Amino acid sequence: MTEAPDRGTVSSPPRPPRFAIPSPRRRWVVAVVLLALVAGFSVATARLFVWPDLPAVPNHADAIAVFGGPGNRREVALDLAREGHAPVVLISVSDDEIDTSWCQDGRLRGVPVICFHPDPYTTRGEARYVADLARQRGWTSLILVTTTDQAWRAQVRVSRCFDGTIAVAPAHLPLVEWPGQILYQWGATAKAYTTETAC
Repeated sequence: MTEAPDRGTVSSPPRPPRFAIPSPRRRWVVAVVLLALVAGFSVATARLFVWPDLPAVPNHADAIAVFGGPGNRREVALDLAREGHAPVVLISVSDDEIDTSWCQDGRLRGVPVICFHPDPYTTRGEARYVADLARQRGWTSLILVTTTDQAWRAQVRVSRCFDGTIAVAPAHLPLVEWPGQILYQWGATAKAYTTETAC
């Protein structure tokens, strides 16, 4: 009698893996970790960009430097100069402004000004220009004017290039600008502490 050929054991197709439902304890741990991350991010954002710890504006400095960006920065700087906090205001301007009459005349609303367009046109470029001019003129103290979201980073940038005293006078940032500026400042701050750590 001829035996039937062994066709092997027919196995059933593999079952798709079931979705593992996390245990209540694991869900609780994940929720706590996420909450801690959100809380830490919020505290760091407030500390660095919303309410930074800034030195008081002195009664007198050698110059006031206005960094480019949103807000009423120039008005704040001109008011400080009129109040006698410094004899000259440095204003970071775009290419389109460098040839304007007030830049060429060296006065804006009765205040002596120096217009400059840094290369690169960034906070780092502004810090380098201001520090170079300070060395040329023998300045030992500066007041920076910027909005609070940029204030801490601007102070750090300038301190890497300038050994003198640095104060920051914050300007008003419109409420609608805050979300975009917070995201931008996080990216710019990360760059300042990773790939651009020198002057």
